[in-house]
Amino acid sequence: MSITNILITGVGGQGLVLATKLLAEAAFLEGYDVKTSDVIGLSQRGGKVFGSVRFGEKVYSPLIPSGETDILLAMEKLEGLRWIKELKNNAKVILNDYSIFPNRTLIEKEEYPQNVDSIIKTTELQLFTIDAVKASKELGSVKVMNVLLLGKLSTMLPFKQETWQSVIEKNVPLKTLELNKKAFEAGKLL
Repeated sequence: MSITNILITGVGGQGLVLATKLLAEAAFLEGYDVKTSDVIGLSQRGGKVFGSVRFGEKVYSPLIPSGETDILLAMEKLEGLRWIKELKNNAKVILNDYSIFPNRTLIEKEEYPQNVDSIIKTTELQLFTIDAVKASKELGSVKVMNVLLLGKLSTMLPFKQETWQSVIEKNVPLKTLELNKKAFEAGKLL
């Protein structure tokens, strides 16, 4: 059995750590060997963060070899663009249609690319652009954006619905459980 490699990218505060944890736990409950890692040290200052989840019959390392990512879940557009070189040909990209301007852009040292979607469309990648911020706000809170994006990701993976529901119930605060469940279901339809 081959290994599935998923990379999650974003900016600090977008819920990347929880999304990575939910995905890894779902893969584990489905009976896969799972390895995961995340880089979150820069998150306190709005810096770039990423997590990886690898699952299969036997996985030896949490690090995804360059050019071997099957699915990229980008919670922020520029962070998605930065990681394109790590994807396989014909990989899937779930791109949140949302921009957070990094410090170098804010102090006018660099320009934020205005055509991220167009750049990705010129590749052989399968692009799924979602306005997850708008969709999560319509549900009641932007804080469930990460779970909404996981809902979309779930449509590309062989995990049972019960498994996803179990990991969501186990890992989100009880007071937000119903909202997170709604966000997950809404993401599956986008």
